[in-house]
Order: sequence, then structure tokens, then C-alpha cells
Amino acid sequence: MSTYTSEPGTRLAGRYRLVDQVSAGAGWTQWKATDETLARSVTVLTFAAGFPRVTETVTAARAASRLNDPRFSQVFDVEDADDAAYVVMEWVVGESLLDMLAEGPLDPPRAAALVAEAAQAIASAHVAGLTHLRLDPACLHWTAGGGVKITGLGMDAALTGPELVADDALADDALADDALAEGALAEGALAEGDAPELTDTRDLGRLLYAALTGYWPGRPGSGPGLLPPAPETDGIPCTPRQVSAGVPAGIDAVTCQALFQRPSRHGPALTTPTEFADALMRVAPPVPLPMLSPPTSASLTSDLGYPSAGSTNPYPTPDTAARSRGGGNRRPPGERSTGVWAVISMVIVLVLAAVGVTIWSFSRHAQHTASPPPIGPHSSSSPVTATAVPLKPLSANSFDTTGSDDPGGAQYAIDGSSSTAWHTDYYFGSSTFGNLKKGTGLILDMGKQVRLSQVTVQFGSSCCTHVEIEIGNNPAPSALSTFTELQSSTTAMNNTTFNVTSKAAGRYVLIWITDLPPRIGYSGQYESFIYNVTVDGSAVSQSG
Repeated sequence: MSTYTSEPGTRLAGRYRLVDQVSAGAGWTQWKATDETLARSVTVLTFAAGFPRVTETVTAARAASRLNDPRFSQVFDVEDADDAAYVVMEWVVGESLLDMLAEGPLDPPRAAALVAEAAQAIASAHVAGLTHLRLDPACLHWTAGGGVKITGLGMDAALTGPELVADDALADDALADDALAEGALAEGALAEGDAPELTDTRDLGRLLYAALTGYWPGRPGSGPGLLPPAPETDGIPCTPRQVSAGVPAGIDAVTCQALFQRPSRHGPALTTPTEFADALMRVAPPVPLPMLSPPTSASLTSDLGYPSAGSTNPYPTPDTAARSRGGGNRRPPGERSTGVWAVISMVIVLVLAAVGVTIWSFSRHAQHTASPPPIGPHSSSSPVTATAVPLKPLSANSFDTTGSDDPGGAQYAIDGSSSTAWHTDYYFGSSTFGNLKKGTGLILDMGKQVRLSQVTVQFGSSCCTHVEIEIGNNPAPSALSTFTELQSSTTAMNNTTFNVTSKAAGRYVLIWITDLPPRIGYSGQYESFIYNVTVDGSAVSQSG
């Protein structure tokens, strides 16, 4: 039986249970499904019997699966056996550009930042030999975790087939002819059918145009029906600035350089995604994108099969924090009743007395001390106290005094996995946050008063992050001045250990970043990653 005729509840390969039909075309259907083996939501693409472009689509899916770039929806599984063909992909959680535009055009800085990151992602795919060829507002997403996610790499064009692509090329040729008549098209511009990079570049220009205006310029078949067609003058789409006077001249010019292949005082026509991204970053202000509200914990638990970070409130109440780790009836680790601790203390005193007498009998000068651990290349020189035990944070959140840097994903810094990470937003031009602010950070709620002996942070491999380890009792960003600095480093990278001798205590541990390392692979951009944080110390009730 063809997978195309499947119904909700159908299982493919004994593990992918189809849940809801998301979209459909002439011979294919896209589903939201559940991977019951891994307990997560996935997207499944199924095909009608005899669908002529199954081979092309499956081939594109296999090629996309080799691209290890989190900015693209990942391909998990592919089956091409006759009528049983299907493709299993990542289920993207987040708003598409089309969703965002339902409330009207984006602010120009936000539109520029969103599309610039998409252009960088497409440029990265081109380096790997892959192209998209069908970019539209429904395939560009801004995720709740903070970042761009692009769907349909290569596959959307394969599903559409050469007939509609040819129609699009004809529409673009007509646009080019009109522009030539106006003397506005750069000499020697390549036909899009012969230049995949140019196709993706012009589509990125369309995405930026749509983000700035709420209209879709040209190429019938992908924009109209999703967005209204762009207003025209003499058969040529108006520029973004003609549609909306609030669009800055520089962003308007870059859009036209890519979309219409029109040179300007800012430079020649832009023919590759790399050129487009670089030009856009030169004219657009470095404003970080705002965070979107992620789905609720309950919805993620039911959809994906595992709990999410929960509320977007960066500083949950103590009751909420307790419930998120199993309920308020569980006593935090390290807490004991007064009677139990009295017995333990008496036993310790007797044992120590016996040990002391034994040692004294051998040497009056011998001392019983704990040996400090070896100090690595990124450690401070202070020894770790003998009473230190691992302390597990209740939660982690972004900490930013301006409220502008909350990329989400803070829970990944304390999940014990080196494959997930929290990261700052990235900034242009200066490692000190584009000269926009003094710092940003990650705050850990320890759930009780603690005194630290050691903090180990796994940063990214780019050198160097300037960072301070601080402790305090008020998690509000406005209370930054009340925190006590315990240790600092100006060379933090990879695993960096901070040994603490200060007796300061507090409930909240702050990893405060004041200077960012270069963003690997991107000239003039800066960003910091934290993959894991481990904390050693003692509860104040234990150490006094």
C-alpha cells in the first residue's frame, strides 16, 4: 500500500506513528508524526503511488542528511522502496516567517538579522555542495531555543519538479527583461536556471523583502497564496522603501542588489548568499533578535516525549523550582534532621580523636591534611577544600541586565551532555557585545545557601571568553552589584576550572561574561558557548 494513502494512526517501519496531516501537494503529503522508539515528534513526508519525483526527493533528502548544521531541519530516516517510500525529518518548534508576518512586517533591524543568519546558513550549505532552490516564508523559522531553522533543503525543489521551476525561471526572466528595459539590471547577470547560488540569493532577497513589507515580490506559485503579491510600478515590484518609508536606505539597497540584481552606491549586484549576508551585515545595525516564547512544558512533554525547560520566567520561585525536580515533598540533598547530624558529628569527633592519638604516637610533627587536586592549564591556583561535594543546580537561566540577550537553552548547560549548549547571542564588530552593553551571563539556582570550592565550565573551543564566577542571593539582573566575585579568567576556553577560597555564600551562582570570543567561521562576529557546568562545594548548613 502506498504511504500516501495512510491515515492518522498508521505506523511506518513499526515506529513512526502518523498523527496529523500538515500539508499536501500533487502526489505527496507531509505529516506530524511520533517516533515511538525515541519518543519524539518528527515530520514524515509520504508519496503517492507512481509519484514521478520520488527518486529526486529521496536523493535530496539523503544529501541533506549529511549536512551537520543545526540551522537546517535534520533528516533522520529515508526509505525509497517502491510504494513504501517516505522521509523522516526533524519536527521544527518555532514560528515561521509566515507566522510572524501575520501580525504585520517586522522591524527592519529584526528582519535584517533574521535573513542575514538565514543567508549565512545557506552559504554554509553551498560550501557543502547543497542548495535549497525554493526558499519561501514558510520554510524559514525562528526557534524558541534562539536561532534560525530552515526546512526543505533541496527537497522542496525536488517535490516541485522542473516544470514549476521552469515557470519560475520564466517569471524571473520577465522581471529581468523589465529591469533591463529600465537599465537597472547588472550587465552579464546569469540565468537562474544555470546558477543555483543566484537562485538562492534572489530568494533570500525575496525573504528580506517580505519581512520588511509583508508582500511577496515576483515568482508566482510560492509567494501569492502565502503572502499578497508586491505592489508594482510599470510591471516591476516597488522597492521595499517605496512600500514602507521606514525601511532604512541601506537595507533597501541591499535587498534590491540581491532581488533585482541591481547595483547601487553600496556596491554591485549580489550573486551569492555570502555576498548578500556580508552586505546586509554592513548596513544593518547589530540588534540581537528577541526570544520567542517556547511551548509550555506540558505541550512539549506530550509532543516530544520528554520534559522541556518549562516556563520562560527566568527566575522561578523556590516552590516552582522544587516542583520541577520532583515535588516539594522531597528534601534537598545534604539536608538532615538535627538529631541525625548530632549523632554523625559525635561519631566523627571520636574517629578523629582516635586518628589523632595514633598519629601523635609516631610523630609530633605529622599533620593530617587533604591533598589538593592537580591544577590544569586553565585552573586558578587555590586548592579545593576537603569537604567539597558535587552540588546539583535546580535550574539555569540567562542573566542579562538589559533584557536583550535571552537566547534560551540555559538548561543545556546543566544537562551533563557535551553535545548541547547554551550560548549568547552573537554580536558584530566588537567582542564587548558590539559595544551595546557590559556583559551577559548564566545564573544557576542552587536551591539553598551554598559555599563553593570549585566550578568547572566547559566553554567552546574559541579563545577567549572573559568571565567571572560570582555568588549572591537576589536573582534579579538589577541586583548584579550585590553579587560577590569569587574567581575570574580572561583566557577561558574548553574546560576551565575555577578554584574558590572565598567564604562568601549564596543561593545563586552567576557565570558573568564580559568579553566574547570570535565566532568560529564568521569574520567580525563574537559569541560564547557553555556546554556544561559542574559545581563543587557545601551547603552552608553543613559547613557552618
